Formats: sequence, C-alpha cells, structure tokens
Amino acid sequence: MPRIVSLIASATEIVHALGQLESLVGRSHECDFPPSVASLPVCTRPRIAVDGSSREIDRLVKESARATLSVYDVFDDVLARLRPTHILTQVQCDVCAVSLRDVELALARGIASHPEIVALQPDSLAGIWQDIRRVAGALGIAAHGEEVVAALQARMRPLPPPGAPLRVACIEWLEPLMAAGNWTPELIALAGAIDLFGEPGRHSPWMTWEQLQAADPDVIVIAPCGFDLARTAAEMYWLTDRPGWHDLRAVRTGRVYLADGNQYFNRPGPRVVETFQALIEMLYPGQAPTRLGGLAWRNFNSFGSANS
Repeated sequence: MPRIVSLIASATEIVHALGQLESLVGRSHECDFPPSVASLPVCTRPRIAVDGSSREIDRLVKESARATLSVYDVFDDVLARLRPTHILTQVQCDVCAVSLRDVELALARGIASHPEIVALQPDSLAGIWQDIRRVAGALGIAAHGEEVVAALQARMRPLPPPGAPLRVACIEWLEPLMAAGNWTPELIALAGAIDLFGEPGRHSPWMTWEQLQAADPDVIVIAPCGFDLARTAAEMYWLTDRPGWHDLRAVRTGRVYLADGNQYFNRPGPRVVETFQALIEMLYPGQAPTRLGGLAWRNFNSFGSANS
C-alpha cells in the first residue's frame, strides 16, 4: 500500500478523487479538503507572514525572491518519520505552494524510504487533467485515473451565451493588481464569456487600475489567491477607494462578485468543476440553479457597508 505525502492542496484533492485517501499519511499546511485531512501530520509552513494585507504579502514575497529564498519550509524530519513512498508537489508556481525545489532541498540529506517525487504542473485545464493522470499512474491506477478525468470533463460542457458575450475581468490579486491566468480564461470561455486580461495556459499577468478602467468590464470577479470570501471583502478597499470605482459599468450594474480563491478559483484540482459552476451562477443569475452562492461566491453588494 502506498504512503503518500501531499504538499499541495490540489494534489490532496486529487488523491481524494482517486479514492486513495487512506494512503495519505502527511499534508501541507494548506491542505484542508476533504476536512478529514486536518488530522494528518503537517509537513510544511510559510516563511513569511501570510496574515498581512495584499500589499504586505506581495512585498514579502518579492523580497524573498530577490534573496533567492523559498517562501516555504519543508520539514525533512517529519518526512523521514512518515516514510512516504510518494511525495506530491508542483512546478507551476514557487509562490503559491511548496515547489519541487523546496522538496528536493528537504530530501538532500536522504530519506530511507526513497520516495518517488510526483511534480504537478497545472497551468491549464489540460494540465489539470494530466496531473490527475500523472498521480494515478504513479499510484498504479492509471485506468481509474482516466475514468475520473472523463467524469469531471463530462460535467464541464461549453455554454452558449444567452445573448452577447459578457466581457469579464477576473482579478487574482488586489494590490498590486493581477488578473487571473492559467486555467481561468478557459473557464470563462467555456462559460461563453470573454476574458479581458488573462490568457489560457499562461501565468497570471500584472495589470493597472487604468487598464481596468479603460476596459470597463461587464462583470468583475475578484478571487485573490489564498483568500476566502471574508478576507477578500475586507481587502476590497484597494479597489473601492480608487477614484472612478463607482463609475465602472460592473459596479453601476451590481455585477461585481467576490469568489473564494483559496478553495475554488486558485486550486487546480477536481473542484475546478465547482469553480466552473460558480462562474456560471455569477455570469447568468437566475438561469442556472444557485448551489454555490454564499459558499464559493457572493455578490459584492451583499456585503452591505463593505461596498461603501
């Protein structure tokens, strides 16, 4: 029986989707779904304070990058004690989660179990599906992996827009401003809308306030990486305090939505299907059952005084 340590939240969800949760023996500090994984030993921690504002976190991350330091610690002593046969990590982003480099440094002194390192690279929808196949193959259940991928893909049919395609800005960081990239533009396209800033399969691009004003989107979706709904609402002053915020079309028409970036929009695993469903609910209110409203997303106006 394999002994799996997952050092990325989306990989933990992949293990769960593959029916291998009983083989999971360790997790990262960010792995929180399904809730039962909370009892597993934690193998990582952030090196920077992650409870500051968007601007403060960005500053700390950039300072670490300039000093060629990792944003995360990996506990080599805990890994040695857990004796994993497989360690799941990623090579997509050194900031968003523990990276392959972090794992290799932690294993430099050697672990008796000689684990196989499985590095994921979820830079697109195809990348997410391939990561599920990659984990399944490493665990010797490749055929089941194909079944899981097919079932997820079947739930993500392209949606023809009921009218002219909506022009959407999806924001992944508030200060400085960053648009969502990677798989998010694909989700927006599948939903029959136009992504104004992100490009499929490419890293999230920086953007300026002036660019957002000039584009004047029909819909603005705000899903900061690692933030839940409450924290996103608390940081909205980075936008609402800017001159011209109330003049934006999406603001005037009540089409600004906050989304849970931590659990959904920025987590490239099986629940990308739920992210797609949340996007449909935001873009076409009243035309699809609202199952994820209040959980994965909320209209910004529903936060009351936060909108002032």
